[in-house]
Amino acid sequence: MTLDANEMCAKTTISASESFKQNRMWLNGEVVPFEENARLMRCVEGIHRLALANGAHKFPLSWKVHIASYNNFPTAAGLASSAAGYACLVYTLARLYDLPMNEELTTIARQGSGSACRSLYGGFVHWQRGLSADGSDSIAVQLAPAEHWPNMHMLILVVNDARKKTGSTKGMQLGVQTSALIQHRAKEVVPQRVKDLMAAIDARDFESFAEITMKESNQLHAICLDTYPPCVYMNDVSHAIANFVHDYNETVGSVQAAYTFDAGPNACLYVLAENVPRLLAAIQLAFPNDASQSVEYLKGIPVPPVEVKNGLRDVSIGHVNAKNMLKYIIHTKIGEGPKQLSDEKSLLIDGYPLTK
Repeated sequence: MTLDANEMCAKTTISASESFKQNRMWLNGEVVPFEENARLMRCVEGIHRLALANGAHKFPLSWKVHIASYNNFPTAAGLASSAAGYACLVYTLARLYDLPMNEELTTIARQGSGSACRSLYGGFVHWQRGLSADGSDSIAVQLAPAEHWPNMHMLILVVNDARKKTGSTKGMQLGVQTSALIQHRAKEVVPQRVKDLMAAIDARDFESFAEITMKESNQLHAICLDTYPPCVYMNDVSHAIANFVHDYNETVGSVQAAYTFDAGPNACLYVLAENVPRLLAAIQLAFPNDASQSVEYLKGIPVPPVEVKNGLRDVSIGHVNAKNMLKYIIHTKIGEGPKQLSDEKSLLIDGYPLTK
């Protein structure tokens, strides 16, 4: 599910010039390697091949490029920063070279970060496995736009926003090489779950969607633990959040929240808009924080407060964890895909004017 860029986004600016002596890139204001970055180079070279075939570009492909990218949320912390960043990179390169938005761009984006192929579309997106040996038919397709399920929201509970010890790419490579469970998952589990999840999305069946999502998250981390040496992404706070969600759903008498953990300890909780206030109130009671009313703690879409009566029972959680286990919470929702910024502004990075 692509998230609303008003709360969490990557912004990328690219310019090409005959006067540029070398390719350069800045990430969050810091210079990062360019030519040595194989994933970045695959994306640039892939766009160049499309531009050459398309013939619509207005300047020579030999011109060097300068790229400035900025994330407004933590990088490499298990919050899909690479998916957002590479999707934004490929989209912006396509705009630079006057390329149309199509499935070919998704095959290029996934060579930067697998999940980036899905982030090129809004709403719900399926990354298709494909059958070709060269991977040319492993593309992303939109299942439903954001307006199909507009009240699908998310609360992101940030446990740790530091860089993770094992990156997603390395972890997946180790899993493929060493996990005995991953082949069973790929052959026996995933195909049916994909069909079931697509049906749940189509029917806007939150309970089925939630159950599949949580089972998928659990199995991902079972694979991580089956990897040798194991990749441990979840921590004690992560497990406390998972337990909280199950307790919450049981107490309210229906499935109203669903967790999923990517390659990191931070929890993403799916919840329908009408259920957000009560769920957030329960989270704040179960995971008390000294800064709970601060704008630095509760970020994103504002949530109206709910009246809590009789202690914890009315918000349906009976266990209170230690204070300050969560760093902050982001409230966001389903969103559209990448877009070109409408305002033209000059941006000066290290002495070079860029346009976004």
